[in-house]
Amino acid sequence: MSVAVIGGTGDEGFGLSLRLARAGEDVVIGSRAEDRGQAAAQKAADILGLGSGSGTRGGIEGTSNEKAAAACDIVFVTVPYAGQAEIYRSIKDALRPGAIVCDTTTPLATAVGRPAWHVVTPWEGSAAEQAKAILPKGMRLVSGFQTVSGHALQELEHDLEGDVLLCGAEAEAKAAIGALVEKIPNLRWIDAGLLSMARIVEPLTAVLVSVNRVYGTDRAGIALTGKDAWGLPRAQG
Repeated sequence: MSVAVIGGTGDEGFGLSLRLARAGEDVVIGSRAEDRGQAAAQKAADILGLGSGSGTRGGIEGTSNEKAAAACDIVFVTVPYAGQAEIYRSIKDALRPGAIVCDTTTPLATAVGRPAWHVVTPWEGSAAEQAKAILPKGMRLVSGFQTVSGHALQELEHDLEGDVLLCGAEAEAKAAIGALVEKIPNLRWIDAGLLSMARIVEPLTAVLVSVNRVYGTDRAGIALTGKDAWGLPRAQG
């Protein structure tokens, strides 16, 4: 099964592509321009050493956002909030029926020229709910990865740590994304409830940006205490 990363030329998308390919997934990097997607895929392949004894690592290729969305059953959308609606409109007709879409967008105020440690409130309540309003009815949408640093994702010499909070209406879709989270060493995933919980989770990115700014780092993340492992809630497991 291939995984598409829409906006995979940005920090979050490129880092996620690297981590998933290194974990053995076949990744398709999407970009507005096909040649930029191909260039990002070649850069990722060089970093991972694909084609030169890569072992259990997955493959990686690049193309346009539309072609990437059409090629895969799991699609990550990793774009800035300012361009989120436009990107969803461009790929919504290309998505496969039954595809699982994971939206990683945070409505940071940079979209309106304000600091990145501020947020704006989308009309629908969250960026994820804005995406749902654009997508065809019945599309399975999960919100997550807002608390995982794009810079940290790209630093393959360092293990990640922390929890990925997943929001969405369908437990099966969250579990599918969670299974990919678990392939990245030291990351855990948590079912944070319905998609409306993204209204609370998304602004955590702004909190982390502020913490990074205060402490001069770019690796701050989120972890919840109380269990050694989260994953599927007991009632669903």
